[in-house]
Amino acid sequence: MEAAAKTAANVKQAVPFFWVSSMEQSLHYYIDGLGFRMANQWINQGKLRWCWLEIGDAAIMLQESGKKLEDKVGAGVSICFQCEDALAIYRHVKSRGLPVQTPFVGNHMWVSNLSDPDGYRLSFQSPTDVPEETVLSDHE
Repeated sequence: MEAAAKTAANVKQAVPFFWVSSMEQSLHYYIDGLGFRMANQWINQGKLRWCWLEIGDAAIMLQESGKKLEDKVGAGVSICFQCEDALAIYRHVKSRGLPVQTPFVGNHMWVSNLSDPDGYRLSFQSPTDVPEETVLSDHE
Protein backbone atom coordinates (compact mmCIF):
# COMPACT_ATOMS: atom_id res chain seq x y z
CA MET A 1 0.00 0.00 0.00
CA GLU A 2 1.45 3.37 -0.97
CA ALA A 3 1.92 6.11 1.64
CA ALA A 4 -1.02 8.28 0.42
CA ALA A 5 -3.43 5.34 0.61
CA LYS A 6 -2.20 4.46 4.12
CA THR A 7 -2.68 8.05 5.23
CA ALA A 8 -6.18 8.23 3.69
CA ALA A 9 -7.18 4.91 5.31
CA ASN A 10 -5.92 6.21 8.66
CA VAL A 11 -8.15 9.32 8.66
CA LYS A 12 -11.53 8.50 10.20
CA GLN A 13 -13.32 11.78 10.94
CA ALA A 14 -13.03 15.56 10.72
CA VAL A 15 -14.34 17.35 13.81
CA PRO A 16 -14.83 21.13 13.74
CA PHE A 17 -13.35 22.94 16.74
CA PHE A 18 -15.13 26.17 17.67
CA TRP A 19 -13.76 28.83 19.99
CA VAL A 20 -16.86 30.22 21.67
CA SER A 21 -17.46 33.40 23.64
CA SER A 22 -19.75 31.74 26.22
CA MET A 23 -19.67 28.01 26.95
CA GLU A 24 -22.99 28.26 28.81
CA GLN A 25 -24.73 29.97 25.89
CA SER A 26 -23.22 27.56 23.35
CA LEU A 27 -24.18 24.46 25.36
CA HIS A 28 -27.73 25.74 25.69
CA TYR A 29 -27.83 26.26 21.91
CA TYR A 30 -26.26 22.94 20.87
CA ILE A 31 -27.64 20.61 23.56
CA ASP A 32 -31.01 22.12 24.50
CA GLY A 33 -31.73 23.63 21.10
CA LEU A 34 -30.26 21.31 18.49
CA GLY A 35 -30.22 18.06 20.47
CA PHE A 36 -26.47 17.34 20.64
CA ARG A 37 -25.21 15.29 23.59
CA MET A 38 -21.98 15.83 25.51
CA ALA A 39 -19.68 12.84 24.94
CA ASN A 40 -16.50 14.18 26.56
CA GLN A 41 -15.42 17.17 28.61
CA TRP A 42 -12.46 18.80 30.33
CA ILE A 43 -13.13 20.53 33.63
CA ASN A 44 -10.34 22.59 35.16
CA GLN A 45 -10.65 24.40 38.50
CA GLY A 46 -14.35 23.55 38.60
CA LYS A 47 -15.11 25.10 35.20
CA LEU A 48 -15.97 23.36 31.94
CA ARG A 49 -13.13 24.42 29.60
CA TRP A 50 -13.65 22.13 26.58
CA CYS A 51 -16.21 19.61 25.37
CA TRP A 52 -16.92 17.15 22.57
CA LEU A 53 -20.55 17.15 21.45
CA GLU A 54 -22.21 14.54 19.22
CA ILE A 55 -25.38 14.29 17.20
CA GLY A 56 -25.78 11.03 15.28
CA ASP A 57 -22.36 10.23 13.76
CA ALA A 58 -21.29 13.90 13.65
CA ALA A 59 -19.28 15.73 16.29
CA ILE A 60 -17.99 19.19 17.16
CA MET A 61 -15.66 20.49 19.86
CA LEU A 62 -16.20 23.69 21.84
CA GLN A 63 -13.75 25.64 23.97
CA GLU A 64 -14.44 28.96 25.65
CA SER A 65 -12.00 31.62 24.50
CA GLY A 66 -11.79 33.41 27.84
CA LYS A 67 -11.99 36.75 26.05
CA LYS A 68 -14.30 38.55 23.66
CA LEU A 69 -14.07 37.07 20.20
CA GLU A 70 -13.46 39.23 17.17
CA ASP A 71 -16.54 40.43 15.30
CA LYS A 72 -15.94 38.13 12.32
CA VAL A 73 -15.21 34.91 14.21
CA GLY A 74 -17.69 32.78 12.22
CA ALA A 75 -17.26 34.56 8.88
CA GLY A 76 -16.70 32.17 6.01
CA VAL A 77 -17.21 29.01 8.09
CA SER A 78 -20.08 26.64 7.29
CA ILE A 79 -20.44 23.16 8.72
CA CYS A 80 -22.67 20.89 6.62
CA PHE A 81 -24.33 18.02 8.49
CA GLN A 82 -25.57 15.28 6.16
CA CYS A 83 -28.86 13.91 7.54
CA GLU A 84 -31.51 11.34 6.83
CA ASP A 85 -34.20 14.05 7.17
CA ALA A 86 -33.14 17.70 7.30
CA LEU A 87 -36.79 18.78 7.49
CA ALA A 88 -37.17 16.89 10.79
CA ILE A 89 -34.13 18.81 12.10
CA TYR A 90 -35.72 22.06 10.90
CA ARG A 91 -39.00 21.29 12.68
CA HIS A 92 -37.16 20.30 15.87
CA VAL A 93 -35.04 23.47 15.86
CA LYS A 94 -38.05 25.66 15.13
CA SER A 95 -40.04 24.03 17.97
CA ARG A 96 -37.18 24.95 20.32
CA GLY A 97 -37.50 28.61 19.33
CA LEU A 98 -34.13 28.91 17.60
CA PRO A 99 -33.93 31.17 14.57
CA VAL A 100 -33.68 29.03 11.43
CA GLN A 101 -34.07 29.81 7.75
CA THR A 102 -36.91 28.23 5.81
CA PRO A 103 -35.55 25.09 4.11
CA PHE A 104 -35.01 25.06 0.36
CA VAL A 105 -33.80 22.54 -2.20
CA GLY A 106 -30.30 23.02 -3.57
CA ASN A 107 -28.09 20.44 -5.30
CA HIS A 108 -30.80 17.77 -4.84
CA MET A 109 -30.75 18.33 -1.07
CA TRP A 110 -33.17 19.87 1.43
CA VAL A 111 -31.06 22.55 3.11
CA SER A 112 -31.86 24.09 6.49
CA ASN A 113 -29.47 26.85 7.59
CA LEU A 114 -28.92 28.51 10.95
CA SER A 115 -26.13 30.26 12.85
CA ASP A 116 -24.84 29.53 16.34
CA PRO A 117 -24.34 32.27 18.96
CA ASP A 118 -20.82 33.02 17.67
CA GLY A 119 -21.84 33.24 14.02
CA TYR A 120 -20.76 29.80 12.81
CA ARG A 121 -23.10 28.74 10.01
CA LEU A 122 -24.67 25.31 10.38
CA SER A 123 -26.37 23.59 7.48
CA PHE A 124 -28.44 20.42 7.86
CA GLN A 125 -28.98 18.66 4.52
CA SER A 126 -30.71 15.54 3.21
CA PRO A 127 -31.23 14.08 -0.27
CA THR A 128 -34.52 14.74 -2.09
CA ASP A 129 -36.18 14.32 -5.48
CA VAL A 130 -38.10 17.60 -5.00
CA PRO A 131 -37.29 20.13 -7.78
CA GLU A 132 -34.36 22.52 -7.31
CA GLU A 133 -35.09 25.89 -5.64
CA THR A 134 -38.30 24.59 -4.01
CA VAL A 135 -38.94 26.34 -0.69
CA LEU A 136 -40.53 24.31 2.12
CA SER A 137 -43.70 26.42 2.24
CA ASP A 138 -44.14 25.78 -1.52
CA HIS A 139 -43.80 22.03 -0.97
CA GLU A 140 -46.14 21.50 2.00
